[in-house]
Amino acid sequence: MASTLSQVNNPINHTSVTSPIFITTEFLHSVLSHRSLIQHFYTSLPTVSPTLHTPIRQSYAVSPSSSLLLMPSWSSSPFLPYIGIKLITYFPGNSMLNLPGIHASYVLFSSTTGQTLASMDGTVLTLYRTACVSGLASKILARDDSKVLVMVGAGALAPHLIKAHLAAKPSLAKVIIWNRTMKKAADLVEKLRVECTEKVCFESNDNLEEIIGLGDIVSCATNADRPLVKGEKLKPGAHLDLVGSFKETMRECDDEAIRRGRVFVDNEAALVEAGEIVGALERGVIDKKDVGYLVELIKGDEAGRRDSREITVFKSVGSAIVDMLAAQLVYEHYMKG
Repeated sequence: MASTLSQVNNPINHTSVTSPIFITTEFLHSVLSHRSLIQHFYTSLPTVSPTLHTPIRQSYAVSPSSSLLLMPSWSSSPFLPYIGIKLITYFPGNSMLNLPGIHASYVLFSSTTGQTLASMDGTVLTLYRTACVSGLASKILARDDSKVLVMVGAGALAPHLIKAHLAAKPSLAKVIIWNRTMKKAADLVEKLRVECTEKVCFESNDNLEEIIGLGDIVSCATNADRPLVKGEKLKPGAHLDLVGSFKETMRECDDEAIRRGRVFVDNEAALVEAGEIVGALERGVIDKKDVGYLVELIKGDEAGRRDSREITVFKSVGSAIVDMLAAQLVYEHYMKG
């Protein structure tokens, strides 16, 4: 799979497309792998980021607990001739119905002609791109000798995060999963034992405070509005990956975790959207100048892990940039047949 912008050498002629393509979910799964998407982000983000226009996402409350989100982006580069928009619905109560809480569609247009090129399952795209952003941060920030991954949450994103961290850190030998409903954690353990070819031990554990201290990497993907991860429990050298929150009222870790760690985010939106970061800034736990950015880490402009005992924290809220890059990869593979 190509991990760089293929248009540089092989531009696709969008004027020849006469009707929009629907790319099936099965095709997405066949094309995307966590390892290759992490690499695609690593090689492409520093080059692409300056050429993409990504307005702050629009979020509308459609009920007290449910939201509609719009994430548009467009490129000013002839080598990435796309306009894209992701439409997302967030219904956290769906867990009671045994349904995913997030549903999405992604639509890709030509930035040359404006015509619709393709639509695809934005939910699956989001699962892969979110997990692979975390995997990329883990690749740079987590210790190379990391052995234990603690997964907090067992929803739709959890298996993708686990696979992304395993791809980023092949040294991982054990994965411990916690969830409020422990049956979900146990079911995910069984699923991963079947799906994963790596020699990794998977287990579930209902004592969250105890297992946090075991994690070389602690990854969180929950809807928590009260901190689940207590900073005092993190072991020296741990890497904390926070994915779940996207509103000021949501928090997966406490201020102590933020205070103890060097904090990095995927983009500036985290400073106004992520409850952990917004609250820590308001309370003076950290200052904006203390926060590092993923693209700067990739470019080497920002120092990553400085020693084996340093705690690192990565908070992602998602961006239209990585949506575009993931959709680009899928669409171009489809067009190449």
